[in-house]
Formats: sequence, structure tokens, C-alpha cells
Amino acid sequence: MSFIVAIDGPAGTGKGTVTKILAKKFKLLNIDTGATYRCVTLEMLNKGIKLDELDKIKEMLKNINIDMKIEDDKQLFFLDGENVTEKIRSKEVSELVSPVSSIKEVRLAMVNLQRKMAEGKDVIMEGRDIGTYVFPAADVKIYLDADLEERAKRRFNQNKEKGINMSYVEVLENIKKRDENDKSKEMGALKVAKDAEVIDSTSMSINQVVRKISEIIKKRQTDIKLKQKIYKPRKETAWKKFVRKVVKIFLGTLYRIAYRVKITGEVPKEGAYLICGNHINYLDAAAIVLFNKRKVNFVAKEDLFTHGILFWLGHLFDAIPIKRNMQDIDAMKRCLKVLKNGELLGIFPEGTRKGMEKNMKAKNGAAFMAIRSNVKVIPVGIHGTFKPFSKVYINYGEPIDVSKYSKDQLDEATEEIMEQIVMLTKKED
Repeated sequence: MSFIVAIDGPAGTGKGTVTKILAKKFKLLNIDTGATYRCVTLEMLNKGIKLDELDKIKEMLKNINIDMKIEDDKQLFFLDGENVTEKIRSKEVSELVSPVSSIKEVRLAMVNLQRKMAEGKDVIMEGRDIGTYVFPAADVKIYLDADLEERAKRRFNQNKEKGINMSYVEVLENIKKRDENDKSKEMGALKVAKDAEVIDSTSMSINQVVRKISEIIKKRQTDIKLKQKIYKPRKETAWKKFVRKVVKIFLGTLYRIAYRVKITGEVPKEGAYLICGNHINYLDAAAIVLFNKRKVNFVAKEDLFTHGILFWLGHLFDAIPIKRNMQDIDAMKRCLKVLKNGELLGIFPEGTRKGMEKNMKAKNGAAFMAIRSNVKVIPVGIHGTFKPFSKVYINYGEPIDVSKYSKDQLDEATEEIMEQIVMLTKKED
């Protein structure tokens, strides 16, 4: 799995310099996306192709060969085998690159090239639309900004060091035009991604910017490692079964001491079933898991797995972590696999505690999985205050056959399931 850092922002913010430092620091492949557009621009200048000659541009894109190599920690770009690293930074290319990158066909060709370069690698990329268009699912998104005058000053000094003869006024006007052009592009316009971290570098040194972004990258890498640990399934071994049995007896005993549990109805001894109940307390799922002779794979929000003991218990009882408020395809696949293997799957259709009291609409996920897997739903009504030494009722109902519903009738199937659950919550004897 690749790790992608996207750094967007207007010209002169220091994106290029910061990206090079971060690439070396975190051992990321630095792909200079702007250089790919500059190569196309240089090729158009070499061949005398104008901006409105679309047919010639399309033909050129079919045959153009852009390659990137790293030599002595320096990124070199080759156009049709020629090293053009310096040429693509010329005044002529700089003045034309923005309108060239606005051409839809050019952008599509370069985005495909950039994605191919990044495939299966840990990369860092800077540009105008990396986090919004090229890699909208990037792990880290940064929008680096700075005042116009400060950006012009930086670019002027940068050009001076490279021997590029452009006055400050020319640089300033060039950046103004690029800003206007980049922000008004029909495709891949310069804008802040919704989930990007915005950093104003106007009064910051390069080192300060690097430190700030480094903190963001480190935090994200830590989060990813934690989630990989959370979502990694644990093998079913004899030792795991033994530990689960001991823990089940121990916690079940404590549960009965704390609450006078009254259970009516039962779960079939074999076969795949989907257990659906109401969710009134964070301990109600534990009651279903601990007082079932069979193992119940319960669906739980991933936040619970960030706590040490809950993480351990979750994997011991094969709970399935799920990302809330979004379609978690991986979690759905794991749920369907449980049912396919003839096991029990537990889920709260309310999606959150006391969902019915809050008048929240029940989720259709349970109905979808039951219909998709052709399994019956066992409704369970849970009732009690969950105050110490109070009585808690766990009432299992008769299995519900939802095969009469189609995939287009999930609301109807969910409604029947919830009606049975509500009826069972009122049963106390």
C-alpha cells in the first residue's frame, strides 16, 4: 500500500523546496508534477505548436516521452531522451506553462503519467491540484500559501540564483497571471481541498514550514499504523479459543453480579444468523456476546479499538471495526464473510446508542446483508437501566425471513426488523 503526500498552492510559496526536504527526510519519492507540464510546454515551443492547434497537441501527446531520474539526490527530467532539467525553467517556458496546463488533453495525459509514476510507491507530490484531482484520496493534503509580494520576491531570488534574467516586476506580473489562470481553470483549478491543512508561509522560514508539515505527516503515519493494526484480522487458534472461553466465563460472572440478567428465547445452535438489537447502553453488546454459547462477531465503531483493553477484547471476540457515517466496503465484506461461513453476526441497526429515542432513522446495512447472504434475522430487545444491581432483560425473538424483500426494499425490511425489536423491548417476563 502506498503513502501519498500532496502539497498544493500557488507559485512562489516554497512548495518545491519544502517537498525536496520532506522527500529526503521521510524517504518519499518526489515527483515534480509541474515539471511534467513544463516538458510538454518545451516540446510545444520546440515544435512551434500554438495553444489553439489542438490536433497537433493531441498528436504530440501520443509520441512525447517524459522520463524522470534521480542522480546525486537531484531530480532530472528528460524529454525524448534529452536532459531538459534546466531548459524547462526558462523564461519562455515559465510564461507559457500555465495556459498549456489548462488544456484538457494535456492535463489528462499528465495526470495519467503522474499516477503511473506514483503507483505502488510512497510519494510526495507538489502542484496545483494534487489533493483535489490527481490524488483526491492522498493520505496527507497540504495547501501552502503566502502573500503575493512575498511569493514574487522568493521567485525573483530563486531565478537570480539560477541565472534566469527576469526583473521583479516581470516576476510579479507573471505570478499574478498564473494565479488568475490557475484559479479559473475548467479542469484541475487551484483550490483548497476540503480536508487539507492550510499553512500560510508568509512569515515562516523554510525550516519552520518543514517542521509543521513533518508533524502532520508523522501523526498521519501513526494513525495509519494504528488502523492497520485495528483492521488486521487475527487467526483463530486453539489458544485463542481457550483464552476467549476463560474471559467469557470471568466477564460473564462479573456481569451477572453487576446486573440481574434475565434472558428469554434462544439463538439456534448452528447456522448463520444476523442478530439485530436495540442499542441503549455501551454494555448491551457485551450481554449478547457473553451469554451466547456460540461466538458472536459484533460490528463496532473503530474508535473503540483505540483503547488498549477494548482493542484486545475486540480481536479476541473477532469484533468487526467499522467506519461510521460512510460506506465501509472492507467492513461489509468481512460481515458477509462471517455469514457465509455459517457464523453469527451482531449489529445494531440504530447505528448509535438510543437512536430510537433520538428519532434517528435505522440503518439499512443489516437488511442488506441479510438479503444478500440469504440468512434470517434474529431480533433481540434489550431493556433495563443498566444501573448497578438492577435487572437487565435480553429477549430473543423468532428468526425473521427477509428473503421476501428485494434489494430495492431495504427500508421495508428494516422497518419489519425494528418493529420486532421494539416489541421485544417491552417484554419483561
